[in-house]
Amino acid sequence: MGGASASVAASGSAAALRRAVVDTEAIAANVSRVGALVAPAAVMAVVKADGYGHGAVPAARAALDGGATWLGVADVAEAIALREAGIRAPVLAWLHGHDPVFEQAVAHDVSIGVSTRLQLQRAADAGTPTAPARVHLKVDTGLGRNGVERGEWESVFQAARDAVGNRRIRVDGLFSHLSNASDADDLAQLDSFEEATAIARSLGLDPTVRHLASTAGALRLPATRLDLVRLGIGLYGLSPFDGVDSATLGLRPAMRVESRLIAVKRVVAGTGVSYGYTYRPDVDTWLGLVPLGYADGIPRHVSNRGSVWVGGAAHPIVGRVAMDQFVVDLGEHAAKVGDRVVLFGDPADGFPSADSWAEAAETINYEVVTRLGSRVKREYPVLVNRSEGVPA
Repeated sequence: MGGASASVAASGSAAALRRAVVDTEAIAANVSRVGALVAPAAVMAVVKADGYGHGAVPAARAALDGGATWLGVADVAEAIALREAGIRAPVLAWLHGHDPVFEQAVAHDVSIGVSTRLQLQRAADAGTPTAPARVHLKVDTGLGRNGVERGEWESVFQAARDAVGNRRIRVDGLFSHLSNASDADDLAQLDSFEEATAIARSLGLDPTVRHLASTAGALRLPATRLDLVRLGIGLYGLSPFDGVDSATLGLRPAMRVESRLIAVKRVVAGTGVSYGYTYRPDVDTWLGLVPLGYADGIPRHVSNRGSVWVGGAAHPIVGRVAMDQFVVDLGEHAAKVGDRVVLFGDPADGFPSADSWAEAAETINYEVVTRLGSRVKREYPVLVNRSEGVPA
């Protein structure tokens, strides 16, 4: 089984009841892999939502070590957390509240994704001639979420030009987001983005960094790579495509979620298992109890559908997943209390994948890793410390 049977030297307590072991070397390797593929476009590593559940600071450092030159987060607070950890690489934050205030973003040299006239005005208010706000203008090219609407491109670009003239902002970038609905839809968005670029330049703006593609677009449609690609789910070694696994894309899943059996019991055929008795074994069998539940982000939808790794093989989750625990049918496997349980990890090591869990839960792999709760302790066997994110 290779890595499936190897012990892990974790940075935290070896006795952690619930843990997510994060391979920072895999994150660095994933950046390097995608970076080589999309060159000369640069790579922005997206570490929002605590690094998709992997830990924002360790993921950011690993990504920079792998060659990323930008970091992306949802909001300014996430960006400031990176700064407070000593990371100095360029960071873009693009999701803001209804009444945004950007003084802290400017003070911490965080680039601001601007999607509305109000956000542009607030960025200009926060900037000064000696410390202008760094801005990436976002345009809506068809996704229907945030971004300046087509009918306002000219007026917002003109307002941005005026703020640049007053030395209150610097327009460093122009960006949008693909729908990933189809190649045709995404290429239509690319055409729209090129139109926005032309309008911005005709009005005197010169965005030096244009970005449109996230992992899916970057891997599937080379034309969308432009100057920079935003590497999100691919950063963590997971595939953005249905029916295409990580290995096919040359990516390594970075997270392994595991625990230990805390109870093992023999039951007779027909014994009801967990709430509602939604499972009764057809034959006498061994059951194992795992101390993880929906309070830890384990989808209740995997009840009677998902599986975990115990003793070198997959065993089904049976009965309803509860708040703090779930049951596994071990069959005739000679398990004992304390045996290692892997919920998901790298299938190259023989483990169930985040993709298989997503299929069982009728969701996507993004949600499987991101939803893990705070009781699941993140551990980093190999921390990448060579880069503190200071630009050369």
